[in-house]
Order: sequence, then structure tokens, then C-alpha cells
Amino acid sequence: GSLCTDSVTFCAGAAAWASDDLLKLLESMREKLPQKDVVRYKTAESRLDWDEVAFGHFSGEECKRKWLEVSRQVRRFRTLTELIADVQELATNPHKGKTVKKHPDFPKKPLTAYFRFFKEKRAKYAKLHPEISNLELTKVLSKKYRELSDRKKAKYSEAFHREKEIFEQQLLKFQREEHPDLAEYMKRSEMPQKPKTPQQLWYNHKKKSILKINPEATTKEIKESVGKQWAELSNKKKLKWINKALEQQKVYEEAMREFIQQHPERNLSESNIKKVTLTKAERQLKDKFDGRPDKPPPNGFSLYCTESMVKMTEVPYAERIMMCSQQWKQLKQSERDTYQERCKQAGHCVNCVTWCLSLPSQSLPEEEQQRVLAEVEAEQNASRKRSRPKRDSDSTKRPISAMFIYKEEKRPKLQKQRPDLSESEVAQLLERMWTELPDKKKKKYARLEETLKVELKKAVKGKQASAATPNSKKAKIEGESKKPLLSGYQAFSQELCAGKELDHLSLKERSAEIKGRWQKMPQHEKDRYTAAAEKMQNKNKVKLDKWLKKRKNADKLGGAKAKMKPTQTKVVSCSS
Repeated sequence: GSLCTDSVTFCAGAAAWASDDLLKLLESMREKLPQKDVVRYKTAESRLDWDEVAFGHFSGEECKRKWLEVSRQVRRFRTLTELIADVQELATNPHKGKTVKKHPDFPKKPLTAYFRFFKEKRAKYAKLHPEISNLELTKVLSKKYRELSDRKKAKYSEAFHREKEIFEQQLLKFQREEHPDLAEYMKRSEMPQKPKTPQQLWYNHKKKSILKINPEATTKEIKESVGKQWAELSNKKKLKWINKALEQQKVYEEAMREFIQQHPERNLSESNIKKVTLTKAERQLKDKFDGRPDKPPPNGFSLYCTESMVKMTEVPYAERIMMCSQQWKQLKQSERDTYQERCKQAGHCVNCVTWCLSLPSQSLPEEEQQRVLAEVEAEQNASRKRSRPKRDSDSTKRPISAMFIYKEEKRPKLQKQRPDLSESEVAQLLERMWTELPDKKKKKYARLEETLKVELKKAVKGKQASAATPNSKKAKIEGESKKPLLSGYQAFSQELCAGKELDHLSLKERSAEIKGRWQKMPQHEKDRYTAAAEKMQNKNKVKLDKWLKKRKNADKLGGAKAKMKPTQTKVVSCSS
């Protein structure tokens, strides 16, 4: 039921709880909360000891039950401290209503042109059509407004714009003169609008034309229709919207940089500037239009298929692949090698770099050139990583079967005899030869397999023994200096964690709280922590230099003793 009060009780059906009792309950709860209440209200609620909250003749369980009952009357996606404040307000003024009202001095927003028309005509149409519902009446008036001539619509639009100017003046006065403390919460709307993706721009463009044809179309219907049209759009037309999105991005970036300079208190940087997110297909289309070289096929077979399929346009794709596969098998090994060599010579990475650096700056912006070069570098690194051997030369090999030993022995000879066979065909033939091999001959390879298994076990034991030695792990050398703090943020974080202020928070909540405090901190305070971190780094460098010098002298002394040792041994052996 809704909250109601009189001089005796707070809620109907709950005569035991007077208004004063409820306020005492809320005050008792507030006293039991930590000084810094920054966790979700549910978390804080679960941590409360209700027996400590209990007062008068009310038990802890009754207090908890009452709190759960009254807290449902207000929105609960805040901290418990804020929630108690709202319930206190509700207990004192129960007829205020459930919704949290705006500031009483906040200027009233003007009605839009349509709502002015609706307000003016509603009573008249409700009398003419008393049988229709409010929803149907709204639809009728909405249709009537769309059918108005531009001249008649202008009457409502002009009134709206006049009141809008007055509202904006009143809003500035409210923010700057009457309530400057509330202006911080309204600054977010001042930020430049984030750039839209090509598809979002296309959607906004098509939405207007769809609503002109079908004014009653729902948002879902419009999205489905526009989504299908975008998928069927030609590359040339898609490119138009991709370029529009990138142009808007430039305008947005300039506006954001200006905003960051004008609002240093917001602690914003270049990292806060959002980028237009192009899909992989959109990025490839843009690169292709800019003239970026196509990535060559990964192997000879793919290159052969790419060239052959051009002549098979009338054949279905699946059949084309099968035909190419059969034709590839019929090629000589020398012809296959030619295709493979052509793939290697394509040099996609080198071509991209050459293309990128040879372009005039006006045809491809420097930012785009940097992006392409970064992608090429990543591709080259990935290629080098793939080419590295997965195992070290001394790494333990997996067990080898008798059949594998046989196949590896016969493979070179078979490839020499049958150069027309592909790798997979050679493997199939070797498997068949093994199957047909007499058991007597198979025993020879079985013995080799057993020998290799014994050697493998020895290698594994040796590796395990070396791993188990105490000095195998990298231990901290005696006297080595501690790692210094690298930034002011680390120094600030360490200082907060050293105290007990955030001990009641989980690790995730603690990190979020530290980050939030750092962002709100004035720049001069941040500079103080940065200077402290630099001072610690310099101090550590001096210690490290001393330690290295000490280690170097110790190593020299150890080396001199090691050189003397063989000579002493030789003398002893001679005397014996």
C-alpha cells in the first residue's frame, strides 16, 4: 500500500509503527553505516547488524521487515545513505508523491509545437468523439497535426521558439546565479555530440522518408526495413556514408579539443575523444577505394582458385571449388611450385608500406597512414611469431609410433619416385603400404619405437629433476633494491591502500573508488604525487648503481678464485 500518515500511525495496517518510530529507525540505521558509504545499497543493507539497529520494543527482525516495506516506495539504485534520506523526506511529507520532483526553482520547459496543438484541440475532439479511448484520441490528433499546412504549423512553432528563448535565459540564470552548485550535474549536455557510424547516419536519413510514406510505422519496423536496405546498398553508396561519418569525426574531434581546453576542471584528455567505429567490411571498402594493395592468397592453391574462378562465373560456388581442387591435383609439381613462389613474391606488407609512403598527404591523411603502417607492423610481427619453432632444440619430443617411423623412412624415396603426387596423396599411399607390410617387417619398427620410448622417459626424468632444483626459479638476489613507483597514480593508490579507509570495500570496488578520486583530484595535487614518484625513482637509481657495483666487484673476485683453483689441483696431483 502507499505511505500515509496521521498523528498516530505511519502506514495503514501497521498501527505499531508511528511516524516518530520510523524516523528513529532510519536514524539508527544511519548511525550504524560506515562514515564513507560508497557501496551499493543492497551490499550495505546485507552488512547491517539489525540487532544493533533495534530500539525500544522493536526487535531487529521487526526493524528489518519495516525497512524492506518502506524502502519499496522509493527508487533503489543508489547508496543506502541516499535511500534513507528519501524515506525520511517521505515520512515527513507523505503527500508529496512517489516521484522525486525537480528543483522547485528549475525553469519550466516550453511545450513543443505538436503538444501546443494537442493541448488546444484535445477538449474539442474529446467532446466530438466521447466513445474513443485516450490512446485513439492521441492517434487522431497526431494525424490531424501532420495534415496541417506549413502556414498553420508555423503558428505553433513560433510560439514554441519564443518560449524556448525565454527558457534558455532562465536556465542560464538558474545555473550561474541562483544555483551554481547544481551546474556541475548539467555540464554533460554541453559536451559535443559523439560521432555516428555510417549505418546510423543512413538510418537517420531513411527514417524521415519512411515516416513521410507511413507515419504510423514503429521503430522496430523502421530498423528492420533500413537494415535490409543497408545490406543491399552498393559499395559506391556505402562509401558515401563512410566518408560522411569520417568527416563528422574530424568536426567532433576539433570541438572536443576546444571543450577540453575550456573545461580543465573536467580532467579530460585526448583519450576521452571517441572514434568512429567502422566495421571490418567498411574499413576494407574504404582502404580499397584509397588504393591499398589487396592481401594476396595465403598459398599456391588459393591463388590458383582465385585466377581459375574468374572463368567459371556461371558455375555455382561450391562446384567451382570442387573443380579447382580436381584441376590442382592434375597439375605437375613444378607448376604448383610456381604458384607457391608467386604467393611469396607478392609481398603484401612491403607493398602496403611502399603505397602508404608514396601517397601525397592530401590523398590520405597522416592519421590513416599511421593506422595502415601499424596494421602492417602487427601483421609482420604475427608472421615472425608463426615462423618461430614451437619447441626448443633440447625440448622433450612426444612419443613416436612404429607407423610414423616407417612413413618418415619411406617418404623421401616415394616422393622422388612419384613427384606427381600431392602431400596428402603421399600420406595416403604410405598408410596403405604400412597396412600391407608383413608383421615380421613391422617388428623391426616396433623395436625402434620401444627404444625411443625408453629414451623419452629418461629425458623427461632429467627435465623434472632440473626443474625441481631450488635455484631453478628466478629468485630475488640478496641486496637487490625494490621496484620503484612508476607514476603519481601508483603513489596515490599506495597511500590510500596503506590506510584502513577502504578496507571495507572489495578489490574491484576499491580500485573504482581510487580511480574516481584520482580523476576528481586537482592538477596541482596530482603533480605532488608525480613528483614524489620521481623522487623515489631517483633514490632507487642511486641504490641500484651501488648494488650493481658491489655485485660486479664480487663477480670479479669470484672469477679470480675460479682461475686459481685448477693450478692448485694440478700441483696436488703432481705431489701425489
